[in-house]
Order: sequence, then structure tokens, then C-alpha cells
Amino acid sequence: MIYYDHLPLDKDILKALGELTIEYVFQPIFKADAKSVYAWEALMRPAEMTVTELIEKYEKKDKLHVLEVATFFGAMQAYFLRGYEERVSINSFPCDCMRQEEADAFLEYFGEEIRGSMIIENLEYPYFSPKHWEVKKESVKFMDNLLSLDDFGCGINNMDMVKTMSPDIVKLDRTLISGIDHIAEKQENVRALLPEFHAMNILVVAEGVETKEELDCLMALGVDLFQGYYLGRPS
Repeated sequence: MIYYDHLPLDKDILKALGELTIEYVFQPIFKADAKSVYAWEALMRPAEMTVTELIEKYEKKDKLHVLEVATFFGAMQAYFLRGYEERVSINSFPCDCMRQEEADAFLEYFGEEIRGSMIIENLEYPYFSPKHWEVKKESVKFMDNLLSLDDFGCGINNMDMVKTMSPDIVKLDRTLISGIDHIAEKQENVRALLPEFHAMNILVVAEGVETKEELDCLMALGVDLFQGYYLGRPS
């Protein structure tokens, strides 16, 4: 279980974090060889409800910021406890970011070890805030970390958002990947997207790879990175 009471944060956010009962699991993201791990995505696992239910609950209370802070501090604690050496990918709301005092506390607590070790993965919900994005982007770049756009092709994350956010990594949603080995239209779509992304120096992750046939097809198309149950489940 992740605990927050020892963190260098103010009492109000500590009280809010103390109400959470969560763990983190990690799912590997593989390099082009589909064998070597490129990064580990941290995934929140609440004790008494699903992640979706937790987010909906906090969104209704206008307290998504609590989950944003919880994810950064909690995921990094779990990451260091696991002893991983590859990058860690942390989910982040596109409408929120840590406040300056929280970002300072984050750096104070984890130190320079976080420099160049993180991928900040912007989710496709609930909405995009340009103001928060600029703050987040500046902080991420200052620490030599990477920015990722999650679930491309789903929700608000489309090509316009790619051009707005200029991420280092784009993750293709499962809806673009499922059955790609036998659906020509999906193959043509990915084949057309790859050179666009590569021209912008963006790495492309295929999410939700669930069969060997899908993996073989995606490798042949030239996708850079892979993630999915066929390769590795969250654990």
C-alpha cells in the first residue's frame, strides 16, 4: 500500500491523500524487438473501486488535482521500491498539473534520480487545459524527461492535439490496433500515420497488442514500441 503522510507537502493535500487506499502495478512497454523493456507504465489500483469509478468520483467533487499529485508521488515511490532501471511512464490529466510547491517537493523528495527517467503520459480525458499543459511541459523539459500522448484516436487525442502538444511519444489506441493483422483499412491507417509522426521525431507505441499476429503485423509496419497483454500484463 502507498502511504503519503511522510511527504514534504502541506497539510491540506496530505489529508486528502490520506483518504486514498491505492496500490500501483506496472506494465512494460517494449522496444522494437518486442523483447527489451523500454519503460514501465505505472497504473493506479484503488482498493474499493475501479480506477474509472475513482476518477469519476473525484471529478464530480472537483478534486482531480488530488489524484494528479497522488499518481506522481505514489507511482514514483512504487517505481523505486521495484528497483526498475528503465524509464517510468506516469499518467497525467490533460486538465491539471502539480503546483509549483508540489513540484519542488517532488524534486526535493526524489532528487536528481528522476532526471531523464520519466515519461509523462497525458490521458485522453476529461478535457485539455492549455495553461496547465504549458506549465507541465516546461517542468518536464527542465528535468530532461519525455512527454507522451495516450490513446491517440480516442477522446480528445487526435492529430490536432499532437500538433498542439508536440509530444515525444504517441500511443496508438487499441481501437486502431485490434485485428490489424486481417483488417486492411487499419493497416493503411497506421502505415499513413507512422511517417507523419516520425517526421516530427515522435516515437510510436502500439497499445493493446493481444496476439502474435497483431505484433508481427505492427513490427512489419515499422512501429517503434509495443505494449499489451500478449507481451506483458500489469503486475
